[in-house]
Amino acid sequence: MSLQIRISIGRQTLTLLDGAGEVLRVYSVSTAAKGPGELSGSHCTPRGRHLVRARIGTGQPENTVFVARRPTGEIYSRQLGEQFPRRDWILTRILWLSGCEAGRNRLGEVDTMRRYVYIHGSPDSTPMGRPGSIGCIRMHNADIIELFDLVAPYTPVDITED
Repeated sequence: MSLQIRISIGRQTLTLLDGAGEVLRVYSVSTAAKGPGELSGSHCTPRGRHLVRARIGTGQPENTVFVARRPTGEIYSRQLGEQFPRRDWILTRILWLSGCEAGRNRLGEVDTMRRYVYIHGSPDSTPMGRPGSIGCIRMHNADIIELFDLVAPYTPVDITED
């Protein structure tokens, strides 16, 4: 079955649709605190047409900590969060996005993949439904596991402001 993902920065939602455009799931997410934007180093969430370039974390336990897309061997806990309060936690699963629109979100200073923009898990205490990330799309762990298990590489992802 062909699926697609739509992310609304304005509504702070991720919607999973089937090939006919029927809504299968709607998740609350957290996009960039600095809002939408494509420039490298902006810490903004990029807009436009993307695709899931890589799926990372298959079979890892919930709350697995990732750094540079590799499991560190740590499992996130409240105590670990208190020990490293400034860390940007990337947990459980990663869907690495690649832009499809040259000059907008692909190549040069606007390349989503080179910016390492992901849909990924976060500590369950992380608020969803409001901006808070440094560019990625954060989800609760149970939600990213469900989404990860449903989508294949090259699933289209549209990120809009509405």
